[in-house]
Amino acid sequence: MPDFQQLETSIPVAPLKLIVMDSAKELGTKVDRYLSEFRHTLHKLPKNDPAFQEYIQDSYTIDAGCPRFGSGESKGEIRESVRGKDVYILTDVCNHSITYKMYGQTHYMSPDDHYQDLKRVIAAINGKAKRINVIMPFLYEGRQHKRNGLESLDAALMFKELHDMGISNFITFDAHDPRISNAAPLGGFDNFLASYQFMQALLSHINDIIVDKDHLVVISPDEGALDRAVYFAGVLGADTGMFYKRRDYAHIVNGTNPIVAHEFLGSDLKGKDVIIIDDMISSGSSMIDTAKQLKLKNAKRVFICTTFGLFTDGMKKFDAGYENGYFDAVITTNLTYQDEEITNRPYILTADMSKFMATIIDFINHDASIANVTLPTEKIHNALKHHD
Repeated sequence: MPDFQQLETSIPVAPLKLIVMDSAKELGTKVDRYLSEFRHTLHKLPKNDPAFQEYIQDSYTIDAGCPRFGSGESKGEIRESVRGKDVYILTDVCNHSITYKMYGQTHYMSPDDHYQDLKRVIAAINGKAKRINVIMPFLYEGRQHKRNGLESLDAALMFKELHDMGISNFITFDAHDPRISNAAPLGGFDNFLASYQFMQALLSHINDIIVDKDHLVVISPDEGALDRAVYFAGVLGADTGMFYKRRDYAHIVNGTNPIVAHEFLGSDLKGKDVIIIDDMISSGSSMIDTAKQLKLKNAKRVFICTTFGLFTDGMKKFDAGYENGYFDAVITTNLTYQDEEITNRPYILTADMSKFMATIIDFINHDASIANVTLPTEKIHNALKHHD
C-alpha cells in the first residue's frame, strides 16, 4: 500500500499545478478532484509552514490551451502564473473526438496534433515553472519502438525531444516498450501498470470467480505481453500460458506481416476461467481469435484485460465475438478516450485509473518513493482477501 506518511514527513518540491489538455478533460477532472480530496483529508500538515504554501486547494487545474487560427496553425497559452510551480501536464494523444477548423473545413485531431499541442504548452511555460512533468498515459508512437531496416524511431525521438525541452519527469502507463527511455537515460521515466485496477474491476463484477492455480489461468496473447502475464499470475497464485503468433513473413499487409495462426503454449484449460492480459486492443482481430481459441480448448470463461481499448475498427467484431460466446467481458481503463458507444456495451467493464494517477502525482510532487505504487502486489493481495 502507498505509504502516505512519507508525504507528511517531506516537503513538496513546489506548489502543485495541473494542466489538463482538451484531450484528457474527463480524466483530468477526476484526478484533480482526488488530489484535492487527498490534501484536504489525508495529509496532516504543519500550520503556517511556508514550505506548504498553496498546498490545500479546491482545484489544482490552471487555465491553459492551444487556440487555433483559421489556417490550422496554433499556439500554446498559459493564462495564469506558473512561476515556481511544479507543473503536471496531462494529455491523451489517442483522443480522436476533438475537431478544429482549417480553411472552413472540419478536421479531427490526430496523435501528431495532440503531441504538437503538448510541446506548445511546454514552450508557453517559457522556463518559469520550477519543474515540468508530462503525463502521457498512451505512449505517443509507442508501437514504433524498434527499427527494422530504414525506419524512424518515433517514440525514442519523442522522449528525447521532450527531455531536451526541459521536462523533469515523464509518466506513462503500460508502455509497449519502456526501453525508449534509453534515448535520454538521464531523464525521469516512469511506467505504471493497471494490474490492481484490473483485478478490482473483475472482483467487483464477477462474484463467483475463484482465484487459485486450479481455477484460473492468466494468458499472454503473444511473446511481448508475457512479462505482465507472468507478474499478474504470480501475484494471483494462478497458472499462466501464452500464445505465439505464426506470421507470413513473405508478405506485408497494413505495414506488418499478417498472422497465419495463434499457437497455444500452456496447460489444460478445461473448466478454468482465463484472463487474457495485454497493453492494448487496436483493431481487435488478434484478440478475438485468441479468445476463440481458448474457448475451443474448453475454457469456462474468458476475460480480456487491456490497458488501452482503442477499438480502431469499431465494435462489430467484439459484438459478434460476445454473441458467439468467445469471451465474457472486456476490462479496459479510462486512460484514453472512449465514447459512449463503447462504454455502454454490456460486456465492457471500466477500470478507473484516476485515483491511482492522483496518488502518483501526489508522491512525485513530494519527491517521495513510489516503489509501493509501482508494484501494487500488497493491494492485490488485500483485494483477494476481501473477496474470499
